[in-house]
Amino acid sequence: MKPQILSTWPSYTAAAAFRDIFAGITVAMVAIPLCLAIAIASGAEPIHGLITAIVGGFLISALGGSHVQIGGPTGAFIVVVYDVISQFGMDGLVLATMMAGVILSIAALFRAGSLIAHVPEPVINGFTVGIAVIIAASQLPDFLGLALIDAPAHFTGKLRAIWENRNDIAFGSLAIGLGTMVTIIALRRLFPKFPGLIVAVACASLASFFLLPDVATIGSRFGALPSEFPWPSLPHITYERVLELLPSALIIAFLAGVESLLSAMVADRMTRQVHRPNAELMSQGVANLACALFASLPATGAIARTATNIRAGATTPVAGMVHAVVILGVFLFASPLASYLALPALGGLLLLTAWNMSEPHHWRGYVTAGRVSDRVLFLLTLGLTVFTDLTVAIASGVAIGLALRLKRRNIPPQDWTPPDR
Repeated sequence: MKPQILSTWPSYTAAAAFRDIFAGITVAMVAIPLCLAIAIASGAEPIHGLITAIVGGFLISALGGSHVQIGGPTGAFIVVVYDVISQFGMDGLVLATMMAGVILSIAALFRAGSLIAHVPEPVINGFTVGIAVIIAASQLPDFLGLALIDAPAHFTGKLRAIWENRNDIAFGSLAIGLGTMVTIIALRRLFPKFPGLIVAVACASLASFFLLPDVATIGSRFGALPSEFPWPSLPHITYERVLELLPSALIIAFLAGVESLLSAMVADRMTRQVHRPNAELMSQGVANLACALFASLPATGAIARTATNIRAGATTPVAGMVHAVVILGVFLFASPLASYLALPALGGLLLLTAWNMSEPHHWRGYVTAGRVSDRVLFLLTLGLTVFTDLTVAIASGVAIGLALRLKRRNIPPQDWTPPDR
């Protein structure tokens, strides 16, 4: 479980440092609007997203087993975090995150990093697409400028509420959201190495400020963001609360472990390097324990930000640590500016994130390729994720998938490759 940075540091050069610093600054500019948007979509305060990227991102890079992994809050957590906060409050989420950190650390000690290969791919694909659908639905009210009061958290209830309030759509908000999405897509195609996310959101927010002052912003909904870093503290811990939050903690640990190891595997393919899965799991455990101490969101490896880090030229974990330090600087010296970011712009950003997360270029293969049982398992996991909850979806999908694998135990297993997210 030796951290990767200990292996790369002895041969570290000034040229590598320059590349890592540039990559860290670049990926920080990409991460800032994403972290704010993910926190808001999760039902937390926007600032919690930045704290997660600072604390979790630094520790995941410093202690992890990947050369170029970027950690922080991710879209995969939105559904479970929203459910925990709505039922148990932010203090309940902090305790669940702390428990997840303990579970991940124990898993690393028992060298469970290689077990990712035994999670059926249709289950991973099914709940990933399902989460993307739920994220997209959750962003429609802000994207459309609908001020839904006590909107249902459930997928079908939210869609029904949006439809019932369709006459209240604010076309100014819709224009800001669409403009953000178009700008992001254009910048990605024209300047793929440029941190277009923050430019698109900032330009859309400026247009909103001068032309459409009635469009909702972070400041109008949440007030001014604090610029003082919080002191560490412990959540309220009782035996009853631990039992009550254990299912949520298991789901957070599962998601953190799966997504971080998938991200590390994708990074290996892009860089032709090899990560250390148990060191990666241990870093996830420590990072989530630290995030809980600072009352923030769960953290894991972020596939899209890791890919951005690689494309920007990163070669060692120093880039991820620089990314966290840059976000800390923004937090301390420029967080009041975040209050002016337009919520429809962040909604458009997350709608694109959900689209990319669902990997539309693989949809046809999900429902036509492979065994019939795999296609059914994919659709079952997808349906349970969208229409029930993540706990039921993952538990059912993994159990049925492993049962199918045992039934086919006399058949040579297929090579498993991670989806390119």
